[in-house]
Amino acid sequence: MEGDSVKLLGFWGSPAVLRVKWALAVKGIEYQYVEEDLSNKSDMLLKYNPVYKKVPVLVHQGKPLAESLLILEYIDETWKQNPLLPHSPYERAQARFWSKFVDDKCMPTVVAAFSKVGEEQQKAAEEARENLKRLEVGLEGKRFFGGDNIGFVDIAIGWLPYWIGIAEEVVAINLIDAESMPKLNSWFHAFIDIPIIKELLPPRHKLLPHTKAFLQA
Repeated sequence: MEGDSVKLLGFWGSPAVLRVKWALAVKGIEYQYVEEDLSNKSDMLLKYNPVYKKVPVLVHQGKPLAESLLILEYIDETWKQNPLLPHSPYERAQARFWSKFVDDKCMPTVVAAFSKVGEEQQKAAEEARENLKRLEVGLEGKRFFGGDNIGFVDIAIGWLPYWIGIAEEVVAINLIDAESMPKLNSWFHAFIDIPIIKELLPPRHKLLPHTKAFLQA
């Protein structure tokens, strides 16, 4: 489908950018991708996102949008094919809840689990596992968070187990396994096996040193 003047400013290793790439791919939207150097941000990025000065930024017909979850909703409302959010208002609210839960609760504790040391690290790892375990509630009786097919939540949080697996290679801490989180583990493998999802993942060999540098910063 024609991109209708769609541009995405991003960074190859950003989970937030990956969300947007996945959503555009599921919708079948063509777009121009602009890779940003985050150590030397372009005038274009500063122009389109003067408040946060970060990626991703989606530019549609000259109008910029920032913040990945908001961009996902915009994409879903603008291009109706292959809907990401469910029809039911309650289920839509639940999808937003779980997506925000990952950003607000899971992400900080996961990062802390891999970046802290000693007792602080163990405490963060325990909290991260508890938060990840809570995610399984959203998968009750379903293959994907979106049901039989992937939806908003799957795209919003699908990057998390991939990054955790890479971080586990950097720091000897295990957060997700088939025994303690069977539903989450099965969901992730089913999600990552979808060709349109797999082909957009950052290369593992490239992401590993990037993640190591991020955690040790």
